[in-house]
This record gives sequence, C-alpha cells and structure tokens, in this order.
Amino acid sequence: MYLLIPGRHHLLTDFQFKYLNRLIKCKLEGEKDVYGQPLATQEIEGVIFAVTSANHLGTKRNPVPFYLRAMIIQEFSNSLDVPVYVYGIDDVGVINDFTEYTVKTIRHSSEGIHSLTPANTLVICSTAVKDMYIKHGFTILPAEWDPVSSQFTQPMPWDIVKLVAQTGDWRKNKTILDQMHPASFKIWSLYNVGDKVQHILKDPIIGADGDLTATRDYNVYVKQMDDIAAQKYRETAPYIQPGNIGDIGCAVGSWIKMACEDDRLHECDFYGIEVSRHLYDICLQRKHNGEFANPSVFFSQKNAVTSLVFEAGSMNTIHTSSLTHEIESYGSREDLIAFIRNRYNELVPGGVWINRDVVGPENKEEIILLWLNDTDGENDTALPENASTQELATWLGKLSTKALFSRFAKDFRHHEGFQLPYEWVTIEGQIYAQLSMQNACEFLFKKDYHDNWLSEMHETFCFWNYEDWKAALEEAGLRLDNLSTTWRNEWIVNNRLEGKVQLMRPCKNGVPLPIPFPVSHMLLLARK
Repeated sequence: MYLLIPGRHHLLTDFQFKYLNRLIKCKLEGEKDVYGQPLATQEIEGVIFAVTSANHLGTKRNPVPFYLRAMIIQEFSNSLDVPVYVYGIDDVGVINDFTEYTVKTIRHSSEGIHSLTPANTLVICSTAVKDMYIKHGFTILPAEWDPVSSQFTQPMPWDIVKLVAQTGDWRKNKTILDQMHPASFKIWSLYNVGDKVQHILKDPIIGADGDLTATRDYNVYVKQMDDIAAQKYRETAPYIQPGNIGDIGCAVGSWIKMACEDDRLHECDFYGIEVSRHLYDICLQRKHNGEFANPSVFFSQKNAVTSLVFEAGSMNTIHTSSLTHEIESYGSREDLIAFIRNRYNELVPGGVWINRDVVGPENKEEIILLWLNDTDGENDTALPENASTQELATWLGKLSTKALFSRFAKDFRHHEGFQLPYEWVTIEGQIYAQLSMQNACEFLFKKDYHDNWLSEMHETFCFWNYEDWKAALEEAGLRLDNLSTTWRNEWIVNNRLEGKVQLMRPCKNGVPLPIPFPVSHMLLLARK
C-alpha cells in the first residue's frame, strides 16, 4: 500500500512528519478515513509526494521553485522507514479531471513502476482536492482535517508560508519554529527561501500567477513582440555598451536573441528578466532550443520594481522596452521612481540605461477639441451580454470612432477609480469632445488595441512627457544623453488616425484650428 500526498508542498510541517511516521510504524492500526471508517492494518510500502504546480515559481501562489520543494521532501524523508518518491505535476490550467492527470503523470514519470489505483493507494489530503480523489474511489486520510467538527485541527503548510511573509525575522518566530519541520527550516534558511517568499507575497505588482495582468492574450502579445523586435534592436543597438547586458521585461527574449548575433557583443554576458511566468517559460524553451548564438544567456523570473535584479554597480547596459508605462499603470508613481533609482544603482559608472517606450505630449495640460468620425462604423450596436474577449474585440471593431471613444471614456482606468474628464461641445454645427491633450492622446494611441482591450484599459501611456522624464532621471542621478529623442509613429498616423480623428485648438474667431498629431514614442539614453 502506498501513501499519496498531493499538494504544492512549499514547506512541510512537524505535524505532517509525526502523522506520516505514525501511519508507517503502526501500519495504519486504529486509523480512520475521512468518513470515520476504520482502516485495515497493512504495511506501507512507500510514500509518494505529488508536487503540483511544479512548473511555477516566483508567483504569489507558488513562490518556491520545484527543485527546492523536492529537496525539502527528501530531507524530510531521511527519518522515515520507507522509501519516499517525489514527482512533479505541472500546472496545465483548468482541466476536468486533475486527479486522472496526476495519476497518469506519476505512472509515466516512474515508467510504470508506480501505477496508482484505489486498491493500492491511500490519499492523504485535508483540502477540497480530496473530493476529486473520492470520485475516483480513493480512500482519503484526513490529516489536518477533522471530519467530525468540519474544521482544521492542525496548522496547514500554507498558513505557515503566510506567517513567514508577515513576520520580520521569521527564523526566530516561536510559532514558525514549533510548526515548521526542521527539514523545511534547513532548506528555507540555507537558500534564503523565507526572505524571497516575503518579497514575493508582499509585492504589490505581481499577481497570483506572476503576471502584471490576467487579461492579456499571450498568443497575440508574443506575436506583436516578435514582429517589432528587429525595429527595436536597430534603434537601440548603436548605444549598447559591451560587457554585462541586461534586458528587463525581456518578453520572449527577442531583443537578446538579436544582440547575441551582433559580432560586437559576442563576448558579452546577457541577462533577461521577465516577471510574466508565461513569457519566462518561453524564454527558457528558446534557450533549450539553442536559439541564442551566445551561450552566456541567463533568464530569471523577477520583478524589477521593488528591488535590484542585478548586482549593484555591475551592469554596462540595461535595456527596457514598453515597460516603464506598465509600472506606472499597474503599480504607482512611487514604484516608477523606485524602478529608476534601482537602475541607477545597478549600472557601472558610465553605464547606460536604454529605455524605449511611449511618451506623453509636450502640451499635455492644454484643453483641446477632438473631432471624431461618426460615419466609419456603427453607433448604436449594443455590446453582447457576457461577451468573451474575442466577442468584445469583434464588437469594438464594428464601432465608429466616435462610438469607440464613448466606450473608451467608460473603460479607461475605470478599475483604478479614474473617470475621464471630457464634455461634448458643438461649434458651428460640428460636435467635438473637449478634454486635455494628455487624455486625447491616451485614446489616440490605444483605440485600436481591440484584442487586448481589457488589459490596455488599465494602462496609461501619456502620464509623463519628455521633460518630465528628464527631471525624474536627473533626480535619481542619471544624465540624459543628447542623443535621446522622441518621435511620432507615422504609420499609426497614416493608418489609424487620419480621417478618423483630428486634434483641434479652439479659436476666438469661430472655427477651431487643426493641431498636428504629437509625438508618441521616446528613446531615452540615461547614463550614470
């Protein structure tokens, strides 16, 4: 008979060891299942830990990497009298039968040695996961769960993880010392796991699964990143200083891939930092596929906002692209300022931070008029109820530019408590939206992101103009190189703006005067 323990197993408790040891030594004598039925006395042949979410790390739900969880289990098992086996069970999203997937994974990973069935396996589980195993006929041992009182009578591992996150010096906390098994304490201390867990669980930007946003379509996003990678590299390559080169927010590693093929940089070391688990996994797969010409390419899943991601004074070049506006959008102004200071601290003297991103207009405070085409689409089409992402995108694509603006005014940063200040005005029979140049540009440069509309509505592009950036960089000790520049994306103007919208300046003599579309992007070269 085997004992199967499914779970994330970020740590193991002292209760779990005593519980297992009693089951093994007493051969289940006197034990009862989750329904209070007595179990037959029998030998325990081995214990199997099914470590779920084995492919996740660095997230709020799964802060500890699989290899450390496996080390904890092996250290834990040294004092048990039966063999202990560890199998990683990857997270594969929502599936109908995770129990069957787990059992099949164990059978495959063990090459058939461990073919677990209700006849040869007892499942130790005290969470709702037990119901899935019950449906397959497995007998459940309740462990921390008391079926009579319907409550937990012992500390759960995740409760201790959360306590560590809330405790200053967790190594000296009496409750943690009493409840955490010495094997967990040893590995957590040796590899500074507790400190990393504190950082991740307190992080205000990273979501439960390690992403800035849960509404992004990554298939669309990855394609977009690859499509513009060559352009991004051409724009930034002349300013790269050889040595240690970091790409923060590296997405799928496309910029690093091109840099590795640059003869000038063939002896450099490259470090890719990506907070999104989905994109980080793609980076690792690309490295395994041998797609990077330079072997000295290293990827990490980290959040660069609240701390350093490189050693202080170690980087010759740091590159970021389309990242800083996300920090402002999903974090705060304080987070953005901290990010700038961290980059300053990571650069060597004379090192350069290359930042490519969107930028706000020079006259962002000016109140202007925005003409919106109301004949290039539908104006009265209702949004389908409970629309999917694809249905929403299709509906948005049918709207006139004026109707699209009305929708934008409702959705833009609504979840952040922002309400777009504007009003409709009529001048000589023509209707305009009257608003600030900043908010007008927010609409102009994101109105066509229909596939990722829900995600884009969280993001602000125009919060700082070039002079704002210059002041913030200088405040952090960085010098803005004279080669830094802003520009207007003419393709966007020609294909998405002309004939659909027009910026206008009120005129005392009647008819408003057209205003040229402003800059939309910047390339900042900030030197230490």
